Amino acid sequence: MNPSSLSFRYELEKKEPRTNDGGTTRGASVKEFPASVGIAGVSMRLQPGSMRELHWHANAAEWAYVISGTVRTTIIHPDGRSYTDNFEPGDVWYFPKGYGHSIQATGTEECHFILIFDNGNFSEDHTFSVTDFVSSMPPEIVAQNLGLSLEEVAELPQKEVYFAAGVVPDELSVNAAARPEESDIELTSLHRYPLHSQQPRIIPGGGLQRLVTSKEFPISTTMAGSILELQPGALREMHWHPNADEWQYFISGQAEMSVFLAEGVSVTEQFNAGDVGYVPMGAGHYIKNTGDTVCKVLIGFNSGTYESIDISEWLAGNPKDVVITNFGLKEGEIEKFPQKKVFIKPGK
Repeated sequence: MNPSSLSFRYELEKKEPRTNDGGTTRGASVKEFPASVGIAGVSMRLQPGSMRELHWHANAAEWAYVISGTVRTTIIHPDGRSYTDNFEPGDVWYFPKGYGHSIQATGTEECHFILIFDNGNFSEDHTFSVTDFVSSMPPEIVAQNLGLSLEEVAELPQKEVYFAAGVVPDELSVNAAARPEESDIELTSLHRYPLHSQQPRIIPGGGLQRLVTSKEFPISTTMAGSILELQPGALREMHWHPNADEWQYFISGQAEMSVFLAEGVSVTEQFNAGDVGYVPMGAGHYIKNTGDTVCKVLIGFNSGTYESIDISEWLAGNPKDVVITNFGLKEGEIEKFPQKKVFIKPGK
């Protein structure tokens, strides 16, 4: 396929959703979004008490960011340990590939979260749900395994439930382990990282970034993520990531992005809230806020470490005569170039 014919934008929130029993999901894998070969994503909403049933993903790890509402997850490890965590807006979770888990909305309002998977070929074909598993097995095997009669097995769901409506969990339904002393309570747990509580990197007049990698969130070995906020007119400067593909979900505002694919080929896209963007590993790109409000972008990477080469830092790191020769600069023009890393350039 001709790279210039690819679109690096997908209108995720305009997609017809899968909906039942208080849950709604919209997904984009490489099938729906051909440019997104390395990462897939899902926008999911749950009504209070509704649950994405117990399931596991055979071909991808799951990294998530909560946009609104509150939610509880449970996960089982191969060693038999299970973990329950509660999440609020701005929190992140990570589940390794193949680990069984569930997600249930708590509180009194809808919960909206974005799931990012480290495989563009992620799809429901590689997602295994517990009701689908049980209903696909011979009834006598299920009866023996679960200690039920055949009559009771017949009353179980006979196909995949996917979403299940239930009551809103309360403190009695959380793990019964004693609450630790206040001095021992940590914001970060094995599967939860409170990204919004992190002190951001702030560029006066330009915007800010919050970033979580495997350094801050050790279990997230295959994925990193960030929240980028750009003020009107601000530019996340031209850069590339040498170690990861980039997947973007535009939470608010408007933006423009161009993706440079080498040999004179670039693709420019315009984004609105609810759109998804993608940048292949190593491809040069920028993001500019083209609206009159803050542009907020969730960004996921399919590597646990974050690496970025920004054009300002690259050029500033060369001897001036190298840059002068490379660009054929006139007298005094090199002094106008950035002398250090810009990262975010404020709008004029």
